[in-house]
Amino acid sequence: MKSQNLSTVTEFQLLGFQNLLEWQTLLFIIFLFIYFLTVTGNIVIIVVVSQDQRLHSPMYTFLKHLSFLEIWYTSTIVPLLLATLVSQGQAISFHACIAQLYFFVFFGATECFLLAVMAYDRYLAICSPLHYSFLMSPEICTKLVAISWLTGVGTGFLPSLMISKLDFCGPNQINHFFCDLPPLMQLSCSSVYVTEMVIFILSIAVLCICFILTLVSYVFIVSSILRIPSASGRMKTFSTCGSHLAAVTIYYGTMISMYVRPSARLSPDINKIVSVFYTVVTPLLNPVIYSLRNKDFKDALRKVMRRNCGIYGVRMKENLFIR
Repeated sequence: MKSQNLSTVTEFQLLGFQNLLEWQTLLFIIFLFIYFLTVTGNIVIIVVVSQDQRLHSPMYTFLKHLSFLEIWYTSTIVPLLLATLVSQGQAISFHACIAQLYFFVFFGATECFLLAVMAYDRYLAICSPLHYSFLMSPEICTKLVAISWLTGVGTGFLPSLMISKLDFCGPNQINHFFCDLPPLMQLSCSSVYVTEMVIFILSIAVLCICFILTLVSYVFIVSSILRIPSASGRMKTFSTCGSHLAAVTIYYGTMISMYVRPSARLSPDINKIVSVFYTVVTPLLNPVIYSLRNKDFKDALRKVMRRNCGIYGVRMKENLFIR
Protein backbone atom coordinates (compact mmCIF):
# COMPACT_ATOMS: atom_id res chain seq x y z
CA MET A 1 0.00 0.00 0.00
CA LYS A 2 2.84 2.33 0.76
CA SER A 3 4.42 1.93 -2.69
CA GLN A 4 1.14 2.87 -4.36
CA ASN A 5 1.24 6.31 -2.76
CA LEU A 6 4.75 7.05 -4.03
CA SER A 7 5.20 9.19 -7.13
CA THR A 8 8.64 9.53 -8.68
CA VAL A 9 9.94 13.08 -8.96
CA THR A 10 11.01 13.91 -12.53
CA GLU A 11 12.09 17.50 -11.90
CA PHE A 12 13.11 19.73 -9.03
CA GLN A 13 12.36 23.37 -8.28
CA LEU A 14 15.38 25.35 -7.14
CA LEU A 15 14.14 28.04 -4.76
CA GLY A 16 17.37 30.04 -4.69
CA PHE A 17 17.16 33.16 -2.49
CA GLN A 18 13.35 33.42 -2.35
CA ASN A 19 13.54 34.58 1.25
CA LEU A 20 15.28 37.73 -0.04
CA LEU A 21 12.74 38.85 -2.63
CA GLU A 22 13.47 42.55 -2.18
CA TRP A 23 17.18 41.89 -2.83
CA GLN A 24 16.77 39.75 -5.97
CA THR A 25 17.74 42.47 -8.45
CA LEU A 26 20.76 43.60 -6.46
CA LEU A 27 21.93 40.02 -5.94
CA PHE A 28 21.55 39.34 -9.68
CA ILE A 29 23.73 42.35 -10.55
CA ILE A 30 26.37 41.42 -7.95
CA PHE A 31 26.59 37.75 -8.96
CA LEU A 32 26.58 38.60 -12.67
CA PHE A 33 29.41 41.10 -12.16
CA ILE A 34 31.43 38.59 -10.12
CA TYR A 35 30.84 35.89 -12.75
CA PHE A 36 31.98 38.23 -15.53
CA LEU A 37 35.14 39.18 -13.61
CA THR A 38 35.87 35.53 -12.77
CA VAL A 39 35.56 34.27 -16.34
CA THR A 40 37.41 37.25 -17.81
CA GLY A 41 40.23 37.11 -15.25
CA ASN A 42 40.80 33.39 -15.73
CA ILE A 43 40.71 33.70 -19.53
CA VAL A 44 43.34 36.45 -19.30
CA ILE A 45 45.56 34.15 -17.22
CA ILE A 46 45.26 31.33 -19.77
CA VAL A 47 46.04 33.66 -22.70
CA VAL A 48 49.00 35.39 -21.04
CA VAL A 49 50.59 32.16 -19.77
CA SER A 50 50.14 30.55 -23.19
CA GLN A 51 51.67 33.48 -25.12
CA ASP A 52 54.62 34.40 -22.90
CA GLN A 53 57.53 31.95 -23.09
CA ARG A 54 58.91 33.14 -19.74
CA LEU A 55 55.81 31.77 -18.02
CA HIS A 56 56.18 28.27 -19.43
CA SER A 57 57.17 26.80 -16.07
CA PRO A 58 55.45 24.24 -13.79
CA MET A 59 54.08 26.97 -11.51
CA TYR A 60 52.27 28.73 -14.34
CA THR A 61 51.24 25.44 -15.96
CA PHE A 62 49.39 24.58 -12.74
CA LEU A 63 47.95 28.10 -12.65
CA LYS A 64 46.70 27.79 -16.23
CA HIS A 65 44.93 24.53 -15.43
CA LEU A 66 43.47 26.04 -12.26
CA SER A 67 42.12 28.98 -14.30
CA PHE A 68 40.62 26.64 -16.90
CA LEU A 69 39.05 24.64 -14.08
CA GLU A 70 37.63 27.74 -12.35
CA ILE A 71 35.85 28.84 -15.54
CA TRP A 72 33.98 25.55 -15.78
CA TYR A 73 33.53 25.19 -12.01
CA THR A 74 31.81 28.55 -11.60
CA SER A 75 29.91 28.09 -14.90
CA THR A 76 28.39 24.91 -13.49
CA ILE A 77 26.74 26.90 -10.70
CA VAL A 78 26.39 30.64 -11.40
CA PRO A 79 24.24 30.68 -14.60
CA LEU A 80 21.57 28.60 -12.86
CA LEU A 81 21.91 30.82 -9.78
CA LEU A 82 21.25 33.87 -11.98
CA ALA A 83 18.22 32.12 -13.49
CA THR A 84 16.74 31.51 -10.03
CA LEU A 85 17.11 35.23 -9.25
CA VAL A 86 15.39 36.29 -12.48
CA SER A 87 12.46 33.89 -12.27
CA GLN A 88 12.30 33.62 -8.45
CA GLY A 89 12.91 29.89 -8.74
CA GLN A 90 14.07 27.59 -11.51
CA ALA A 91 12.90 24.17 -12.63
CA ILE A 92 15.57 21.57 -13.38
CA SER A 93 15.01 18.01 -14.54
CA PHE A 94 16.14 15.11 -12.39
CA HIS A 95 18.84 14.06 -14.88
CA ALA A 96 20.11 17.65 -15.29
CA CYS A 97 20.25 17.95 -11.51
CA ILE A 98 22.36 14.80 -11.20
CA ALA A 99 24.60 16.02 -14.05
CA GLN A 100 25.14 19.36 -12.28
CA LEU A 101 25.93 17.51 -9.06
CA TYR A 102 28.49 15.33 -10.84
CA PHE A 103 30.32 18.24 -12.47
CA PHE A 104 30.26 20.22 -9.23
CA VAL A 105 31.92 17.36 -7.32
CA PHE A 106 34.27 16.62 -10.23
CA PHE A 107 35.54 20.20 -10.56
CA GLY A 108 35.58 20.77 -6.80
CA ALA A 109 37.67 17.64 -6.13
CA THR A 110 40.02 18.46 -9.01
CA GLU A 111 40.58 21.91 -7.52
CA CYS A 112 41.49 20.34 -4.17
CA PHE A 113 44.13 18.16 -5.83
CA LEU A 114 45.48 21.06 -7.93
CA LEU A 115 45.77 23.34 -4.90
CA ALA A 116 47.70 20.62 -3.04
CA VAL A 117 49.99 20.11 -6.04
CA MET A 118 50.56 23.88 -6.38
CA ALA A 119 51.49 24.11 -2.68
CA TYR A 120 53.93 21.21 -3.15
CA ASP A 121 55.42 22.97 -6.18
CA ARG A 122 56.01 26.15 -4.15
CA TYR A 123 57.52 24.04 -1.34
CA LEU A 124 60.06 22.56 -3.77
CA ALA A 125 60.83 25.94 -5.33
CA ILE A 126 61.46 27.66 -1.97
CA CYS A 127 62.84 24.84 0.18
CA SER A 128 64.81 22.88 -2.47
CA PRO A 129 65.71 25.40 -5.19
CA LEU A 130 68.83 23.50 -6.31
CA HIS A 131 66.85 20.30 -6.95
CA TYR A 132 63.67 21.99 -8.20
CA SER A 133 64.25 21.48 -11.93
CA PHE A 134 64.86 17.77 -11.32
CA LEU A 135 62.02 17.19 -8.82
CA MET A 136 59.50 19.22 -10.85
CA SER A 137 60.47 18.44 -14.44
CA PRO A 138 57.96 19.06 -17.27
CA GLU A 139 57.19 15.33 -17.34
CA ILE A 140 56.43 15.21 -13.61
CA CYS A 141 54.38 18.41 -13.91
CA THR A 142 52.28 16.86 -16.69
CA LYS A 143 51.74 13.69 -14.66
CA LEU A 144 50.62 15.65 -11.58
CA VAL A 145 48.14 17.66 -13.64
CA ALA A 146 46.80 14.49 -15.28
CA ILE A 147 46.46 12.74 -11.90
CA SER A 148 44.56 15.73 -10.50
CA TRP A 149 42.05 15.73 -13.38
CA LEU A 150 41.62 11.95 -13.50
CA THR A 151 41.16 11.68 -9.74
CA GLY A 152 38.56 14.45 -9.90
CA VAL A 153 36.71 12.62 -12.68
CA GLY A 154 36.56 9.47 -10.57
CA THR A 155 35.58 11.30 -7.38
CA GLY A 156 32.48 12.75 -9.01
CA PHE A 157 30.98 9.39 -9.95
CA LEU A 158 30.25 7.84 -6.55
CA PRO A 159 28.21 10.69 -4.93
CA SER A 160 26.17 11.38 -8.08
CA LEU A 161 25.53 7.64 -8.62
CA MET A 162 24.39 7.12 -5.01
CA ILE A 163 22.13 10.19 -5.09
CA SER A 164 20.60 9.06 -8.40
CA LYS A 165 19.66 5.71 -6.81
CA LEU A 166 17.70 7.37 -3.98
CA ASP A 167 13.89 7.59 -4.09
CA PHE A 168 12.35 11.06 -4.42
CA CYS A 169 8.61 11.06 -3.84
CA GLY A 170 7.94 14.75 -3.23
CA PRO A 171 8.05 17.54 -2.35
CA ASN A 172 10.39 18.48 -5.18
CA GLN A 173 11.50 21.92 -3.94
CA ILE A 174 15.24 22.28 -3.26
CA ASN A 175 15.83 25.13 -0.84
CA HIS A 176 19.16 25.99 -2.47
CA PHE A 177 20.50 27.63 -5.64
CA PHE A 178 22.02 24.44 -7.10
CA CYS A 179 21.71 20.66 -6.78
CA ASP A 180 23.92 20.12 -3.75
CA LEU A 181 24.33 16.95 -1.71
CA PRO A 182 22.76 17.93 1.67
CA PRO A 183 19.45 19.37 0.33
CA LEU A 184 19.03 16.44 -2.07
CA MET A 185 19.49 13.90 0.72
CA GLN A 186 16.98 15.82 2.85
CA LEU A 187 14.38 15.51 0.08
CA SER A 188 14.79 11.76 -0.37
CA CYS A 189 12.03 9.52 0.96
CA SER A 190 14.39 6.53 1.27
CA SER A 191 17.07 5.84 3.86
CA VAL A 192 20.13 8.00 3.26
CA TYR A 193 22.32 6.68 6.09
CA VAL A 194 24.66 4.67 3.85
CA THR A 195 24.82 7.48 1.27
CA GLU A 196 25.52 10.04 3.97
CA MET A 197 28.32 7.97 5.51
CA VAL A 198 29.95 7.21 2.15
CA ILE A 199 29.91 10.92 1.20
CA PHE A 200 31.26 11.80 4.66
CA ILE A 201 34.19 9.36 4.27
CA LEU A 202 34.84 10.54 0.70
CA SER A 203 34.80 14.16 1.87
CA ILE A 204 37.38 13.38 4.55
CA ALA A 205 39.55 11.55 2.01
CA VAL A 206 39.49 14.41 -0.49
CA LEU A 207 39.04 17.63 1.49
CA CYS A 208 40.85 16.92 4.73
CA ILE A 209 43.80 15.03 3.23
CA CYS A 210 44.36 17.65 0.51
CA PHE A 211 44.02 20.45 3.06
CA ILE A 212 46.51 18.81 5.45
CA LEU A 213 49.01 18.23 2.62
CA THR A 214 48.62 21.87 1.57
CA LEU A 215 49.11 23.11 5.13
CA VAL A 216 52.19 20.90 5.62
CA SER A 217 53.73 22.40 2.46
CA TYR A 218 53.08 25.91 3.74
CA VAL A 219 54.51 25.07 7.18
CA PHE A 220 57.80 24.10 5.54
CA ILE A 221 57.62 27.18 3.32
CA VAL A 222 57.11 29.48 6.30
CA SER A 223 59.96 27.85 8.23
CA SER A 224 62.20 28.38 5.21
CA ILE A 225 61.09 32.01 4.85
CA LEU A 226 62.00 32.70 8.49
CA ARG A 227 65.61 31.85 7.62
CA ILE A 228 65.79 34.55 4.92
CA PRO A 229 68.26 37.17 6.24
CA SER A 230 66.64 40.15 4.46
CA ALA A 231 63.62 41.61 6.29
CA SER A 232 62.19 43.00 3.04
CA GLY A 233 62.59 39.58 1.39
CA ARG A 234 60.77 37.90 4.26
CA MET A 235 57.90 40.41 4.11
CA LYS A 236 57.53 40.06 0.34
CA THR A 237 57.45 36.26 0.45
CA PHE A 238 55.17 36.23 3.52
CA SER A 239 52.75 38.57 1.71
CA THR A 240 52.49 36.24 -1.29
CA CYS A 241 52.22 33.03 0.74
CA GLY A 242 49.78 34.63 3.16
CA SER A 243 47.46 35.54 0.29
CA HIS A 244 47.67 32.01 -1.12
CA LEU A 245 46.98 30.49 2.29
CA ALA A 246 44.03 32.84 2.90
CA ALA A 247 42.35 31.76 -0.36
CA VAL A 248 43.03 28.09 0.37
CA THR A 249 41.66 28.41 3.91
CA ILE A 250 38.44 30.08 2.70
CA TYR A 251 37.90 27.36 0.09
CA TYR A 252 38.69 24.36 2.30
CA GLY A 253 37.13 25.84 5.43
CA THR A 254 33.74 26.42 3.82
CA MET A 255 33.79 23.08 1.98
CA ILE A 256 34.75 21.12 5.10
CA SER A 257 32.05 22.85 7.15
CA MET A 258 29.48 21.73 4.56
CA TYR A 259 30.46 18.14 3.84
CA VAL A 260 32.57 16.79 6.71
CA ARG A 261 29.67 16.42 9.14
CA PRO A 262 27.78 13.10 8.91
CA SER A 263 24.68 13.97 10.91
CA ALA A 264 24.68 17.66 11.89
CA ARG A 265 22.59 19.88 9.63
CA LEU A 266 22.91 23.60 9.12
CA SER A 267 19.88 25.72 8.29
CA PRO A 268 19.18 26.20 4.55
CA ASP A 269 20.00 29.92 4.76
CA ILE A 270 23.40 29.25 6.32
CA ASN A 271 24.03 26.53 3.71
CA LYS A 272 23.44 29.05 0.93
CA ILE A 273 25.74 31.67 2.47
CA VAL A 274 28.53 29.14 3.00
CA SER A 275 28.06 27.75 -0.52
CA VAL A 276 28.42 31.21 -2.06
CA PHE A 277 31.99 31.37 -0.75
CA TYR A 278 33.28 28.22 -2.47
CA THR A 279 31.16 28.48 -5.64
CA VAL A 280 31.26 32.23 -6.37
CA VAL A 281 33.84 34.05 -4.23
CA THR A 282 36.84 31.69 -4.36
CA PRO A 283 36.89 31.39 -8.20
CA LEU A 284 37.16 35.20 -8.27
CA LEU A 285 39.92 35.34 -5.64
CA ASN A 286 42.21 32.84 -7.36
CA PRO A 287 43.09 34.96 -10.44
CA VAL A 288 43.64 37.99 -8.21
CA ILE A 289 45.84 36.23 -5.66
CA TYR A 290 47.79 33.87 -7.89
CA SER A 291 48.44 36.23 -10.81
CA LEU A 292 47.69 39.92 -10.32
CA ARG A 293 49.87 39.96 -7.19
CA ASN A 294 52.70 38.34 -9.15
CA LYS A 295 55.27 40.72 -10.68
CA ASP A 296 56.36 38.32 -13.46
CA PHE A 297 52.77 37.79 -14.52
CA LYS A 298 51.99 41.53 -14.52
CA ASP A 299 55.07 42.18 -16.69
CA ALA A 300 53.97 39.44 -19.08
CA LEU A 301 50.44 40.88 -19.16
CA ARG A 302 51.76 44.32 -20.14
CA LYS A 303 53.94 42.73 -22.82
CA VAL A 304 51.05 40.76 -24.32
CA MET A 305 48.77 43.82 -24.24
CA ARG A 306 51.37 46.03 -25.96
CA ARG A 307 51.98 43.38 -28.63
CA ASN A 308 48.29 42.78 -29.30
CA CYS A 309 47.48 46.50 -29.26
CA GLY A 310 50.37 47.11 -31.64
CA ILE A 311 49.12 44.45 -34.04
CA TYR A 312 45.60 45.89 -33.84
CA GLY A 313 46.96 49.41 -34.53
CA VAL A 314 48.94 48.24 -37.56
CA ARG A 315 45.88 46.49 -38.98
CA MET A 316 43.78 49.61 -38.47
CA LYS A 317 46.35 51.73 -40.30
CA GLU A 318 46.53 49.19 -43.15
CA ASN A 319 42.74 49.24 -43.50
CA LEU A 320 42.68 53.05 -43.56
CA PHE A 321 45.48 53.10 -46.14
CA ILE A 322 43.64 50.64 -48.40
CA ARG A 323 40.46 52.70 -48.18
